[in-house]
Amino acid sequence: MYARENIEQKLREGLRQAAEKACEAGDFSLNGQELPEIELEVPREREFGDYSTNLAMQLPKIARKAPRQIAEALAGRFEPIPGVVETVEIAGPGFINFRLDPSWLTQVVAQVNEMGGDYGKTARHAGKTYNLEFISANPTGPMHMGNARGGAIGDVLAELAEWTGYDVTREFYVNDAGNQIEKFGDSLDARFRQLTGEDFPFPEDGYQGEDITEHVKEYLAEHPGSEEELKAQPPEQRRKIFIDYALKKNLERMHSDLADYGIQYDVWFSEQSLYETGAIDKALDMLKKSGSVYEEDGAVWFRTTDYGCEKDDVLIRQNGIPTYYMGDIAYHLNKFETRGFDRGVNVWGADHHGHIARLQAALDAAGAGGKLDVVIMQLVKLVQDGEIVKMSKRTGKMITLTDLIQMIGKDAARFFFNLRSPDSHFEFDLDLAIRESNENPVFYVQYAHARICSILRQAEGFDWSDADLSLLGEPEEIALMEVLSRFYEEIQAGEEKMDPSRITRYAVDLASAFHTFYNAVRVNTDEIELKKARFALISAVRQVLRNASEILGINAPERM
Repeated sequence: MYARENIEQKLREGLRQAAEKACEAGDFSLNGQELPEIELEVPREREFGDYSTNLAMQLPKIARKAPRQIAEALAGRFEPIPGVVETVEIAGPGFINFRLDPSWLTQVVAQVNEMGGDYGKTARHAGKTYNLEFISANPTGPMHMGNARGGAIGDVLAELAEWTGYDVTREFYVNDAGNQIEKFGDSLDARFRQLTGEDFPFPEDGYQGEDITEHVKEYLAEHPGSEEELKAQPPEQRRKIFIDYALKKNLERMHSDLADYGIQYDVWFSEQSLYETGAIDKALDMLKKSGSVYEEDGAVWFRTTDYGCEKDDVLIRQNGIPTYYMGDIAYHLNKFETRGFDRGVNVWGADHHGHIARLQAALDAAGAGGKLDVVIMQLVKLVQDGEIVKMSKRTGKMITLTDLIQMIGKDAARFFFNLRSPDSHFEFDLDLAIRESNENPVFYVQYAHARICSILRQAEGFDWSDADLSLLGEPEEIALMEVLSRFYEEIQAGEEKMDPSRITRYAVDLASAFHTFYNAVRVNTDEIELKKARFALISAVRQVLRNASEILGINAPERM
């Protein structure tokens, strides 16, 4: 149990006992009902103490007394907890505020140094399987900024899930079927015909990126003498040849680019496999059994309106071809029914927001409801020299993931994309991301770690294993230990709220608290016992910075 968890447990137990004593003394009565769950929160303003509870404000209807009266009774019956609670105060209409003895924070330092790389981990979700699908870009061209943000968000979400005990599978859904692949083939074929001297129009809605041309040129270079053979092929066969070749190349590049970005997938799931394995038909049968499927005008429909949606949706078109919606249903039923995942999380762009309710409806109908969560990711704008960088995937004028990594590095990219919650619009300042100053948050965090490493390196051979942590009492020391104590809570909250930005913000807070501490006290003091205590403290800070960096997928450099 973490030190802060232990404190909270003691506060809750103390409040329960206070409520029992108050009832026995006739201060108020619960009238045969159970005491509600005791909620504790850390007040935003330090003047309200270290913890606050609204318990007294939950009881008036049960106890038939004013919240303030109940709060006074609870506070008066609360037994002192030596070394934990200094004062119990009542505020406002009935809040009970606790001010803690700061000495408890030294337990945090000892615990961090003892647990090392495991500090922050819990077994809360042990034994549960978790499928995280993110990026899932069309394999028709290079990955762009939206994919880069989705990758950073998704990979950190996966780490948070693992740190809370889940068995996580990172999954990339390869859209290798459907209209975009047909359009991809048309674009490749048009470029081939143009490159081989034919006056052939390029499709208006085709992919115009330079990569299309390069694919055709590379194929011809790798297959000498194939030009005439290709010309003799029916257009459908020629397109298939180019699609198979280019998709393979694009997927290889995706693997490589994502590895450079620090992302490794466990599963690359082919959309085409849904058709080849009969998963589409299986999913359709499951929906038919629910009674929510009907035929009209030669098409097969799902009664989405039965589940609160505005209109019904087509599953199978008049021509017998499944819709994207049907394919997505089959894919998710494969996750939950065939592969048996306990939970699934998808990271989607904002343009998919309207699809969530439709998909959830189908999963409910098929008996797999309640297992899928969706993180909606808003758009990101790149800013350089104070100007918005305009991009277009269709025309090929864009900054790719590869470009970004080359420009600012993996660490800055991953950190900056997680500076804001996924549902926030975000302007990515490219100039700031490469600036070596405290204004750059990733530099600020990494510099804090490197500075600690330098201090410890200079004192090589100095042993602080028997440090008397009770000597840590300066305001800056207490503030630093308080931030250390919050780490596991931020991991829990980040996972629950599906918000990786909690970890980037925490890392900045910890770095800030360290820099403030470093500028206020002398770490390498002549007082040996105090030096030991402060070395133990900064060693704990270094460890938590490392742990946070591991979650974020960035380096924790020892020198800068």
